[in-house]
Amino acid sequence: MQFLVSVVTLFDEKSMMKLRATCQLDYHFSQPTPAVFLLRPQSGLAQQITQEEWQVTPLLAVTSYNDNFGNLCDRVLFQIGDYQVSLTVELYTSEWIDVAPGMPKTPIEQLPSDTMVYLLPSRYCLPEFLLQEAQMITQNFAEGYDKAAAICAYIHQNFTYQYGSSTADTTALETWQHKKGVCRDFAHLGISLSRALDMPARMVVGYLYQLDPMDLHAWYEVFIGDRWYTFDATQSAPKGGRVILGYGRDAADVAFATFFAPFELKYMKVNVEKID
Repeated sequence: MQFLVSVVTLFDEKSMMKLRATCQLDYHFSQPTPAVFLLRPQSGLAQQITQEEWQVTPLLAVTSYNDNFGNLCDRVLFQIGDYQVSLTVELYTSEWIDVAPGMPKTPIEQLPSDTMVYLLPSRYCLPEFLLQEAQMITQNFAEGYDKAAAICAYIHQNFTYQYGSSTADTTALETWQHKKGVCRDFAHLGISLSRALDMPARMVVGYLYQLDPMDLHAWYEVFIGDRWYTFDATQSAPKGGRVILGYGRDAADVAFATFFAPFELKYMKVNVEKID
């Protein structure tokens, strides 16, 4: 099934960049296999889609829905054989991310109710086991944004980004112990350390312009003051050019693809380019 969407941008293009993101996934299925994909971005405060083409080849019925976090998901029932899932999307997004040195921490009693779930332990994020570590990292920094930024910088400086160093079951505590991981592990650790200091933190997945090597990507946001701020411990400095696909408590909520039977991923390619 194919979807084409055209909308009028609501952003001031002078402060935005226009990107084209593409994703191609080739699969083989040896039995009928239900699946759910989280690959399509939505327009919102952070981005505005101008065109989208989402396709499953050979043609299959696709059912779209929004999950409990508002993410746009697509259900597919694959039959035996080879299939390609592809996305091409053009959108406007910010060239940079906002930073707020000195922004004070929001008292728990003043937090919006919909942020409270992001204070709690979740499948991969274990703040109750990382409180002392969070206090050690941030002891010389002011409450709020400065502590959150210190956590992100500490992970970037003291942990090794290494493909194959973790599995889909690796928790934030294990990442802390092993001192290495990939983007989702760094995000889980940043989330856990932030929650340990009573700052709501959530996982974000999507695409990142000029990511090296190019791949699907994960980072996190922390609620400070009256809004969410972006942090990415895989990067040496705050960086924009992000295409957001979904938000969740951790990776369990924002898997790019979930299959309910065995499958084989034969090929994968992701690309993000700047366009005029």
